[in-house]
Amino acid sequence: MSVHVVVGASGGIGRAVCAELARRGLPVRAVSRREPDVPGAENVAADATDAAAMTRICAGAAAVYHCVNPPFASWRTAFPEATRALLRAAGAAGARFVFADDTWMYGRVDGPMREDTPVRPVSEKGVLRAWLAEMVLAAHARHEVEVVIGRAPELWGPGVESLLGAGLFAAASRGATARWPGDPDLPMTAGYAPDVGAALVDLALAPTSATGRVWHTPVPPASTGREFVGRIAATAGRPVRLGRITPAMVAALRVVSPVAREGAQLLYQFSQPFLVDDAAFRSAFPTTATSWEEGIAATLAWYRAEPERTRRRLVPV
Repeated sequence: MSVHVVVGASGGIGRAVCAELARRGLPVRAVSRREPDVPGAENVAADATDAAAMTRICAGAAAVYHCVNPPFASWRTAFPEATRALLRAAGAAGARFVFADDTWMYGRVDGPMREDTPVRPVSEKGVLRAWLAEMVLAAHARHEVEVVIGRAPELWGPGVESLLGAGLFAAASRGATARWPGDPDLPMTAGYAPDVGAALVDLALAPTSATGRVWHTPVPPASTGREFVGRIAATAGRPVRLGRITPAMVAALRVVSPVAREGAQLLYQFSQPFLVDDAAFRSAFPTTATSWEEGIAATLAWYRAEPERTRRRLVPV
């Protein structure tokens, strides 16, 4: 049985893909810059921007999953280099290339984001994401490698550090204020990491007719930030105060935090309805979205498993 190579296996999505592959009884080669510790997998330390190493590591693969997410500070160089290296490696192996993508390239939208929503990025990160997706689809059009893109909204869940991560779940664990990154009463959808991982495996195993295009990964029914935090509080069994990440907080953090400086340009997503339409995926694949309640329970358990996680906050109380 050919191996599935997951590059970026130490990240939230990479680990979710590895877990789903193991659940389905498929052999996994887990790759990250520092040797990962993925149970049941062949764990390999390698730099995703090293084209020769990636070609060697991906030899004989059935699928190559690009789950690499470099630090924001190195996105401009590392992300394109890693994408080129993995496209080349997958092509040399005759493997399907599965790209874990996000929705930043759509920019400001008036309604639900669909796979055919115009690409109009309003941030530097969105421009880069749009370019990488074009690079991936162009390689498919040139018949260099078979590719498929799984695109998810803002992520949350066990193993994920994001705007919907420590600032909400750590607060619930500690009885502190949960900071929402925008208007908490606007409708929103979000990508639960295990669902995204399962969807990417579905795409890796799908018929050839599913390739050469973008698929939105499954999301639960739309909610709001206020409802999301309310569900977290109910599951945690304690009141959780709801606050907002204010412009003043963002301005202060930009001075002291490189991550905040880079991430601040993405907060526009939460000043508009943030809705992803997953109808195409739901009509074609078996994976369905986990309920908000089930995902929240699993995520709280992950944060509580190590007290240090609850002290990692995007902004102060």
